[in-house]
Amino acid sequence: MNTAVIRRISGPVLRGATRDPFRIHEAVQVGGKGLLGEVIRMQDDEITVQLFEDGTGLRPGDPVVGQGMPLSVPLGPGLLGHIFDGLLRPLSGEGRDFLLPGRFDPPPGRFLFTPLVEPGRILKGGDPFATVRPADGASGEQLCLIPPDQAGEVVSIVAQGEWTDDETVCQLKDGQGRLIDIAMSHPWPVRRPRPVTQRLPVGPPLLTGQRILDTLFPVARGGKAMVPGGFGTGKTVLLETIAKWCDAEVIIYLGCGERGNEMAGVLDEFPHLEDPRTGRPLMERMVVIANTSNMPVAAREASVYTGITVAEYFRDQGLKVALMADSTSRWAEALREVSGRLGELPGEAGYPAYLSTRLAEFYERAARVITLSGKNGSLTVMGAVSPPSSDFTEPVTIQTKRYVRNFWALDRKRAQARFYPAIDPVLSYSEDADTLASWWSQEGAPDWAEHRRRFLTLLEEQTRLERMARILGKDSLPQAQRLTLLCAELVNDGFLRQSAFSVKDRHASPRKQTRMMGLLIRFMDRAAAAVAAGVGVERIIALSITRRLQRMGEEIGDEELERFDALDGLLETDFGSLVTASGEERRP
Repeated sequence: MNTAVIRRISGPVLRGATRDPFRIHEAVQVGGKGLLGEVIRMQDDEITVQLFEDGTGLRPGDPVVGQGMPLSVPLGPGLLGHIFDGLLRPLSGEGRDFLLPGRFDPPPGRFLFTPLVEPGRILKGGDPFATVRPADGASGEQLCLIPPDQAGEVVSIVAQGEWTDDETVCQLKDGQGRLIDIAMSHPWPVRRPRPVTQRLPVGPPLLTGQRILDTLFPVARGGKAMVPGGFGTGKTVLLETIAKWCDAEVIIYLGCGERGNEMAGVLDEFPHLEDPRTGRPLMERMVVIANTSNMPVAAREASVYTGITVAEYFRDQGLKVALMADSTSRWAEALREVSGRLGELPGEAGYPAYLSTRLAEFYERAARVITLSGKNGSLTVMGAVSPPSSDFTEPVTIQTKRYVRNFWALDRKRAQARFYPAIDPVLSYSEDADTLASWWSQEGAPDWAEHRRRFLTLLEEQTRLERMARILGKDSLPQAQRLTLLCAELVNDGFLRQSAFSVKDRHASPRKQTRMMGLLIRFMDRAAAAVAAGVGVERIIALSITRRLQRMGEEIGDEELERFDALDGLLETDFGSLVTASGEERRP
């Protein structure tokens, strides 16, 4: 066991004297309380350690004890449905009201164990050997996996029954004849990506139920998206909404360095949410990792790796996993603080020169893969970014854009106008959209790509015309340009605006979205023909169909799509009578 003694301390960073062979990223315990830390630098007889806990009371001469392995977290069936800190120590459950300093190993959970293999079977790393269900009756079946770095012949496996997740339930014999004990849970280093057989191209869309995302800026399963926005623009609410309504099978919600009152609201709300797919508590397929801004800064840096390691574990079971990280800016600030205490040469805005590398390491762990056991799994990552004063040219935003394919920019003016989701359709983009057009075509929307292009073109034209209208006045614009502004307003209010508090509008299925798109496109075409025939825009505004299109999202739910047929008929009737009346007015 490697040991050292503290030589000096500076906040979350300490230096210790030793002659033992420590390793970079080796986990250590510091002082009499066994505070958790990690070796981040070695030079001659000195190691540098970042502390993940409050070091108050430490002094030179206190011991630093190496654990002989990298910073790791236990991965197993006891993760789902619980809340953890950034080092995967439980914050929820009976007897867990306070988190004491030092490593805290949670009490083992009990699970109903059903073996899938028999003695004599050869298993390799990542293979499932059993299924488990919570013994308390909660829903959700999980697979028990052989650790990726283990393999061998099954010597013995326990019978079906109730076991704890830390008991030996299977024994393997490796190629050298050594016995390997396997439990339901196994540790894995957080900074090491879990291996896969093959990385696949990003797949079908991760459906969020939010029209502005699914239609205009879709993200593919296994893709990466960033959500930049200043204070009060709705980043947390948007990620919470996606967590509830997206079609992922497992949700990992990572609160990284957020304000304590916001995180407390999340922790209070999620356990009471109902899963819209099953009617059971949403937490049964969630893992929440909470690390607030008043927690030790180094633990904030580690929490991001903890979250994505947990997500990879469920991906390796062949599941569709979505990770929401809120926010990576606070993580970058933790890097900056620790880097400053190490005396490293600062880069732009004081961030360390390796900021870009760390961001790449995080986002590149998102993927759609073939797992070691041959299953298809996906991990989709959505990271919030909090640029100061909504400045999208600051380093974290610029560097993150290099590694994501989807940019969902939140606009302060939209948020102040209570327009939610407050995503700016002009600044935002999706590089996954072209890949996903074939999926929408297979789902009965062959014109999806063309309709999406027309919407985006219209919204860009709206921005240009509104600048002109502020100078000249809207009434001075030609009829065709006034119609463009009307159609853009309809797209904004009738399609892009979506109320999270409306029972019918908080979620929109792909079929509902395509029906709404089709109606708006037909309105735009009929309105353009009417204006070309001499009809004034004021008369189009006065049509009953115009008002109905503005409200169709809140009036028609996913289970009553046949009501769109009535809107189709009303649209044809209104424009038919409008053109007829216009022709009669021009007749001498």
